[in-house]
Amino acid sequence: MAAPQSFSGTGIDLQQITQVAQRAESLGYESLWTQEGFFGPASTLAPLNLLSYLAAITTRVRLGVSVVVLPLRDPVHLAKEVLTLDHLSQGRVTLGVGLGGDANYAAFGLSPERRVRRFMECLNAMRALWTQEPASFTGDFFRFEQVSMNPKPVQQPHPPVWFGARTEAALKRAATHGDGWMGPGSSSSEDFAAHVAHLRRFLEEVGRDPATFPISKRVYVAIDDNANRAQERLRAWFGQNYGNADMAQRVAIWGPAAHCLEQIEALIDAGAQHLLLNPVFDYDEHMDALRVLIPAQPPA
Repeated sequence: MAAPQSFSGTGIDLQQITQVAQRAESLGYESLWTQEGFFGPASTLAPLNLLSYLAAITTRVRLGVSVVVLPLRDPVHLAKEVLTLDHLSQGRVTLGVGLGGDANYAAFGLSPERRVRRFMECLNAMRALWTQEPASFTGDFFRFEQVSMNPKPVQQPHPPVWFGARTEAALKRAATHGDGWMGPGSSSSEDFAAHVAHLRRFLEEVGRDPATFPISKRVYVAIDDNANRAQERLRAWFGQNYGNADMAQRVAIWGPAAHCLEQIEALIDAGAQHLLLNPVFDYDEHMDALRVLIPAQPPA
């Protein structure tokens, strides 16, 4: 379940964040997720900071970000932030990483040139800091020698790193270097099915067992018996948060609950083992309607 993170106007509804997080946990939802966004008219909280707050008010639910735009980050700071969050949550963190297709590199004093190299160096440098004692890394962008970063993460060898990817080259990187993959919310159900087919082929090529590689999808969903009203509310949200109201019709699922659940089941049939369900309004009503998707827990 996506945690409330983006708000219209200049205010932040901390009460809503708290209530949604704690209710999602009490209903049995597996995880709470944030996403990264620096600019735009909406008031948006930073993803890892918000996850630290969620770690403090929950006890069981996993906590993830999908995705951190990795080429914009310094691996030393990010490695420390993530391992700190892993300790504060007692080992409940999943880190999603991506290239950031339209990221404003200039605002960070960076160039998008060689961003794939920077992405891979950042990832490998973090893994060195998490797993080596002392740690060393030498690359074109980052380098350190015989440094100690402690404590090591709770999750061993390190928190799972899921890739966000949609091109064939990025999907191959995910299959080769990632611990899982999440289809973006800005891709359609048809896109997702095609991406899964490519991903499975790449997993086979690199000799990885698909059963040990989680496949996920962010799903923007709007449940309302009045389908036209649901679509208009989605369009307003996509216009504010993506600057493209028309994207809602291409990538989201909306309408009566039975229709939405049917469309979500189609994603599961296409290969989704995990769903990041992302309502953009009426969180309580959506959590109630979507809880039928929560796997039954074995008796204690």
